[in-house]
Amino acid sequence: MSNKKYFQSLALIGTFVFGAILSLNASANSAPDFTLQSSTGENVRLAEQRGQVVMLNFWASWCGPCRKEMPLLDDMSKRYSAAGFVLYGVNVEEDNTDAKKLIKELGVTFPILYDTESKASSLYSVDAMPTTVVIDKKGVIRYVNRGYKAGDEDKYRAQIRELIKE
Repeated sequence: MSNKKYFQSLALIGTFVFGAILSLNASANSAPDFTLQSSTGENVRLAEQRGQVVMLNFWASWCGPCRKEMPLLDDMSKRYSAAGFVLYGVNVEEDNTDAKKLIKELGVTFPILYDTESKASSLYSVDAMPTTVVIDKKGVIRYVNRGYKAGDEDKYRAQIRELIKE
């Protein structure tokens, strides 16, 4: 075999291997699908949101930082929804009575999903309140933000704008 054919074969094999690695990596970071009931009574399935940038904000009514960021998230939802962005607040409490009161009190308008059996929380390994997951248009998890402190909304906006542009 000539050197040229040898290197062409190596290049072909390398391309195949690199493509396989990228494919495995993408599937490893694919957002796990779930279906949860929303605050409007409808069921929402994550996989049906492909083509949009999706933010999942896992929260609880007893979480002080969650309460602080909710109005800011509501503003982001309103601002970017026309550009292909959807925000779901995922309440993690078994009893959502307090969550419903808080939503009403704060005047939150983005959809709230109720994870009363911790199905979605487990799929996303939620270990801090709040946990905010940002998923790109292809359904790949791109950012996981744990906790909230004043100013984090700027980071969220940058992440959303970046993914909307892709």
